[in-house]
Amino acid sequence: MKKIIPLLFLLIIVFISSGQTSEQQSLVATLEKVLPNKPLESFLSIFQIPYWGILVSIEERGYYRFVEFLIRKGTHFFYFGLIALAIYAALPKFKFRVLTATVIAMLFAIADELHQSLTSGRTATAQDVMLDTAGAITALLLLTCIQWIKQRKSAKG
Repeated sequence: MKKIIPLLFLLIIVFISSGQTSEQQSLVATLEKVLPNKPLESFLSIFQIPYWGILVSIEERGYYRFVEFLIRKGTHFFYFGLIALAIYAALPKFKFRVLTATVIAMLFAIADELHQSLTSGRTATAQDVMLDTAGAITALLLLTCIQWIKQRKSAKG
């Protein structure tokens, strides 16, 4: 039971976040205060990210909204990596544990997007599900690599 607590905590945070409007989650005012000189603006201005049928860029959104977009998408990726690790930790040891954790994380990502679609001014996107799932896969691959390296070191020692 203790192994499920971190997962439940992470899922509660996702559920609360998905129920907030874009305005409630906006980081623009904070970014304007923290980054008044627009650091890396010239570097970031070369990027155009295809998302939901448009190219998201500084030119299209402005500096602060573009940085906010990068933070939001990075958070999706990182957070669902944490969720996948929490799922993995909660599962008993068996042959397809990594695959099972990946599939469950993807199902949570789908559920998160569906919940988000019920929030005013928010939409569900397959791209966010793919980003969340990519974060889960990346975290689980890193874990697998670390475990493999530890096993090799202990076999040698």
